[in-house]
Amino acid sequence: MRADRLLSLLLLLQNRGRMTAPELAAELEVSVRTVYRDVEALGAAGVPVRADRGPEGGYRLMEGYRTRLTGLTDAEAGSLVLAGLPGPARDLGLGAVLASAQLKIEAALPGELAGQARRVRERFHLDAPAWFRDADPVPYLEPIARAVWERRVLRTHYRRWRGEVHRELRPLGLVLKGGIWYLVALAEDAVRTYRVSRFQAVAETGEEFGRPAGFDLAAYWAESSRRMEAAMRQGTARLRLSPRGRKLLPMQFGAAGVRALADAGPPDGDGWVEVELSVESEAVATGDLLRLGVEAEVLGPAGLRRAVAAAVAVLADRYADER
Repeated sequence: MRADRLLSLLLLLQNRGRMTAPELAAELEVSVRTVYRDVEALGAAGVPVRADRGPEGGYRLMEGYRTRLTGLTDAEAGSLVLAGLPGPARDLGLGAVLASAQLKIEAALPGELAGQARRVRERFHLDAPAWFRDADPVPYLEPIARAVWERRVLRTHYRRWRGEVHRELRPLGLVLKGGIWYLVALAEDAVRTYRVSRFQAVAETGEEFGRPAGFDLAAYWAESSRRMEAAMRQGTARLRLSPRGRKLLPMQFGAAGVRALADAGPPDGDGWVEVELSVESEAVATGDLLRLGVEAEVLGPAGLRRAVAAAVAVLADRYADER
């Protein structure tokens, strides 16, 4: 571990020029005292590290010195697919590995390209989780990721909507969707999807397995998502929307709301429009549509309109008494 850290320190100085001890400590996630010791170790190994004193001081490499120790390890190479996702990389236990890989790549680039890579990293950042929702707790993500990588069978305890199950899984891949981790795995000769936060226990059996020939994780996920959306969107609601309701619809219903607005009728004198919106079951749709409040009116189907009216009546009765 210390050898990896020394190389990372060396590459930081090579890639970024002069850096203070506190800056190096923050990058390497160690104490300032550890940085002092590591700089001394580099000097003892013949690396020409110079210390400049004063307000503009810090550590730097001697002018013209460059190391060529930039070969990627297997783990570092494998982590590069997450180069734009530092948060998920940390979740998978690859944060330090990814940082080391990025430093090595930057050190191997010509000066102009290295500078461009730094500017891209400084100006663009991808934050996967959705707003106003804490990330799922995923205490078993690291062992699951290791089993995916090493093709190891897992013995699991999983909490479903209909109860809890104990299963042996052959993990095929992990998917991050809207800030939520999902495991795609073979279970009883069928490929299934599991929400990682719902695993209650995970243990390796030590048994290896062979991946199904031709299995494509991205293709499976696209088809699975399409089937899930088709199963969930069981009906169509006809709505009247106020001007503000038109702004709220895509915020509350995502792509379904965008599609509904694209086919909206012309606005009336008050700016209200009629739309047809794909919705889930009547019970789910009732709660979803109530989030639009007074900015929407359900026109049909009749059963959904009655359900929303009944819910509104209950709320009105509940809030009728002054407390």
